[in-house]
Amino acid sequence: MTTFDDIYQFFRNPPPFYLNKELAVCYVLAVLLHKDSYGTELISLLEQEYPNYRLSDTVLYSALKFLEDENVITGYWKKVEGRGRPRRMYQICPDWQQQAQELADLWQGYVGKPVPAAHS
Repeated sequence: MTTFDDIYQFFRNPPPFYLNKELAVCYVLAVLLHKDSYGTELISLLEQEYPNYRLSDTVLYSALKFLEDENVITGYWKKVEGRGRPRRMYQICPDWQQQAQELADLWQGYVGKPVPAAHS
């Protein structure tokens, strides 16, 4: 049975909100406009910059696949210092910069603040 205390507790400490694919696409583009990135970094950057939001692997990779299939982003392999296998890095295709910015602006409007430049 729900109590008013439960309701107040929910708002004091809300559970994280998981992004859907539409939000994930816009978030990914917002990050990639600043720098190339890879899957697990995209997930951890979201948690650092927007503690109330989460991104599941499934939704993230679905968004990345959609963006690749639409030729918005392209992936390449990069060997990372101190890691065994190379990472799949993503970058925005040059002819998609303007539309990527429009979609990134939708994300920024949704969360109410701009994505800060990520620290490399």
